[in-house]
Amino acid sequence: MNRIILTISFLFLLPLKAQTISCKCCTEKHSEFDFWIGSWTVTNPNGDLAGNNVISKIQDNCVLRESWTSAKGKYTGTSNNFYNSQTNQWEQIWIDNQGGSLHLKGNRIGNKMVMQTDESINKDGKPYIHRITWTNNEDGTVRQLWETITNDSEVTIAFDGLYKKKKEINPVKQKPFLIGLLFSMIFSF
Repeated sequence: MNRIILTISFLFLLPLKAQTISCKCCTEKHSEFDFWIGSWTVTNPNGDLAGNNVISKIQDNCVLRESWTSAKGKYTGTSNNFYNSQTNQWEQIWIDNQGGSLHLKGNRIGNKMVMQTDESINKDGKPYIHRITWTNNEDGTVRQLWETITNDSEVTIAFDGLYKKKKEINPVKQKPFLIGLLFSMIFSF
């Protein structure tokens, strides 16, 4: 009987303890890019499948992790996105399975997250940047537009994708399952 009382007390006190732990990344600024969280199907402007992307919040809400897989599965990449409170801007560090990488910096402007690389020089000796804009659309989709801008005027579209959230298939309701499992463990002793 004491074991049952102890277990039930633990179940009720655990959420109280979790609420007292401070969350350094639970600020409004750290939530500005949360519209991108989810499991997404991504299409090109012509409607063809570009790939799938899963965006999740990790490290106690301090990092948005992106896990990209192209439609054919041959191109994959991961990014870590975070709000840098020392520079007061968002940053993304992208690395892919082809050895490519990007380091973007920027901020949210209205319903858009806009980040860009520092200026570099291309093989023709011209200055260029990469700018990526994620737009939080009213219908729940997200548009990602990646532009390469050369000489401050020549714009090339590197990627234009529309993110649509995947539908969840009968998600398991965890609390009733866990409580049932706990009681079956208690009464099996």
